[in-house]
Amino acid sequence: MLKVGGWLGGGKHRPHGPTRSLNALDELTQIEDAMAAVAHIMNDDVDAAEDGLSKGSSPFHQLGKGVVKFMRAALGFEQEIMREASETLSDAENAAYEHQRRAHRTPHAYQSPIYPPGTEYAVCLAQAQLMSAIVGVLNESLTEAIKGFYKLRKAYLTLEGVMDAEKKYLRERSSSSLNSTGSDRSSRPASRLARESNAITAPKPPTPNATSATGSSTSLDKGAKDGTTKAKSSAAEDDNDNDDDFFDADESHPDLGTPSEYIGHLGVPTGKGEMLDINISSRELDLQSSPAPHVPSETLPPPYSVPSPIEDFEELTLSKTIKEGDDVALLGDHPVDVFIISGSNFGFGILLLIISLVPPAFATLLKIVGFKGDRERGIQMLWRATKFHNIHGAMAGLVLFGFYNGLSAFCDIIPQRGERSYPKERCKVLLSEMRVRYPKSHLWLLEEARMFASEKELEKAVEFMKNSDESPLKQLEALRWFERSLNTMYLHDYEEISSSFQKCITLNNWSHGLYYYICGAAHLELYRRFKSTDPEKAKEEAEKATELFKKVAPNTGRKRFMARQLPFDVFVNRKIQKWEARAREWGCELMDAVGVSPLEEMIYFWSGFKRMKEEHLQISLENLAWSESEQNEHWDKEGLDEKGILALLRAAALRSLGKTNDAKEVLEKEILVHDRALFKGNLRDSWTAPCARYEMAANLWREADGQGRPEGDMEKLESCARWLDEVARWESYDLDARIGMKVTTAKTTLRRYGVEC
Repeated sequence: MLKVGGWLGGGKHRPHGPTRSLNALDELTQIEDAMAAVAHIMNDDVDAAEDGLSKGSSPFHQLGKGVVKFMRAALGFEQEIMREASETLSDAENAAYEHQRRAHRTPHAYQSPIYPPGTEYAVCLAQAQLMSAIVGVLNESLTEAIKGFYKLRKAYLTLEGVMDAEKKYLRERSSSSLNSTGSDRSSRPASRLARESNAITAPKPPTPNATSATGSSTSLDKGAKDGTTKAKSSAAEDDNDNDDDFFDADESHPDLGTPSEYIGHLGVPTGKGEMLDINISSRELDLQSSPAPHVPSETLPPPYSVPSPIEDFEELTLSKTIKEGDDVALLGDHPVDVFIISGSNFGFGILLLIISLVPPAFATLLKIVGFKGDRERGIQMLWRATKFHNIHGAMAGLVLFGFYNGLSAFCDIIPQRGERSYPKERCKVLLSEMRVRYPKSHLWLLEEARMFASEKELEKAVEFMKNSDESPLKQLEALRWFERSLNTMYLHDYEEISSSFQKCITLNNWSHGLYYYICGAAHLELYRRFKSTDPEKAKEEAEKATELFKKVAPNTGRKRFMARQLPFDVFVNRKIQKWEARAREWGCELMDAVGVSPLEEMIYFWSGFKRMKEEHLQISLENLAWSESEQNEHWDKEGLDEKGILALLRAAALRSLGKTNDAKEVLEKEILVHDRALFKGNLRDSWTAPCARYEMAANLWREADGQGRPEGDMEKLESCARWLDEVARWESYDLDARIGMKVTTAKTTLRRYGVEC
């Protein structure tokens, strides 16, 4: 039994895949084959991806299989798929670790002039750990979630070592270039120089005292910094073990034949927005441009440049980082180096971004990770990764779109102008490029629809999704319908809301209780609309709403997140119980016991007001006004609790209309003037008090950001920070994690302007 031990947390592990080390030509063949096969997932062709990956058993193939399972798990959140993904990624971890451990004593392996031996396997290992960590956090088990956070730390340390190796090489190369008279040779990519020196075909085996081109004689497992060495797992100690005790005999494997000379092709981005097709056997260079559809080729930005003009300090920082991205082309064009560069930028970028978005409610778990996220740096690295035409670039693009069209659109306290908030043109160019690379994929169609919604083009987004074909990937089809359902909710298309969310129920196993609740809320709005004009129609809608609300409780509580009930399940169950208690107390039907529009509540929690045009917001205000109208005979019975909901939702709608003074006045008179304890109690909506404080912060930010230079009004920014700090320190309340994510993003924004919070 091989000793794998500490790196993976102890225990017994069996090696997966081939037990002999790969030589340089093997690696090239295996990398190209695995990367080509896994790319099929980006065209919604899971079968082709799995068939291609099944032909090999290298760590790269194992990682590719993990990527396929991970994509399905991340899109659908189905427990069975997540278990499969976890097992597959565990196999990938084991295979990558074994090959990385042996890389130091393999004389015919590719010797990178930039990275220590085995770095390509370290990147495989870090990516497998990163994806496994995300799956673990999505799992129903708290234990798996905690393990996931530990794996995030392991992945961070490994990828940090890769980045340090790059930095060290670039520093040494920069200083040597200044002192060298052979400027032509010094400007060539590192791996090309290595090839010219026959580094591939006749590498020298590493000796205990030898150093690589980076000046390091140790693996990435041991850390690029002295400060991280002690934090490493015992895998670092394994590298110092007597390897004779664990000698692995070569075995023959019927995987892929190894040609006598590498004849494959790998697309590598050049500095001119073109693809460099490398054929090592003939050393011919074939330049092929790949303009995006509907975008003239001259409008495509260079791969490592930032759109101009540079408007503010964040763009200046981004420009600096992308300028450093010029070094990507200088780092190397060898396929192994390309794999490392693209993989490490994608992995480290998503890791830094994820941690930067963790809400305060999970602060304890962040202590496990032991480091802070860096949203700005993470985004920069993801943009850098998108320049590579491989699976790393595609997944980096997905994460960026998810951030800009999803998370960023979800938050309020972010700059509304310039690249800092939403690099619209740059995203459009990237989307066009991705649709060229993967023309059959519905992923990019979904992102295009999300882009319409983020630009308040809700009708266009719904129509676009209606006209798109059904995806063969079930998880993606479910996601498409969910996005379409949300947009119909923002449009107040009540019949379509009901039918769309009921369609979602047939496509996945999550949140059925929430879907039934939203459907019932849509029919409730129709009941209120027809109550005074068409009693028969109103009765029909009331019966539909009642029937749907009764399905909520039986369809909640089945799914869990980190061993806890889903937050929305808890929320909608409490609301139903509250209405049933009021109906008994008031002696009325359930429909008449419902308080302020539950549909507008849902719109608020999904940040729908931010996606609405003025006419949509006016409909929301009309729905809210119904509660105070003569048609509602029970308004006089309402207490501070329900009136607080009305005030909060009205203020949020007014803020979205730009009426910040009116919004603040409503909040101050209806909520902030009261003791927070009055909003607590059995079945009450305790979320309005902390959310009112968040809304005050959002109004102050909007006023400060109105002229595009928030730093010019530090008084408002500091006041905004005080409100946010109060929310961050609030005790538990309904859906606090959703608001907490907004608070985390808001604090990050304010710190960029020098405001501590």
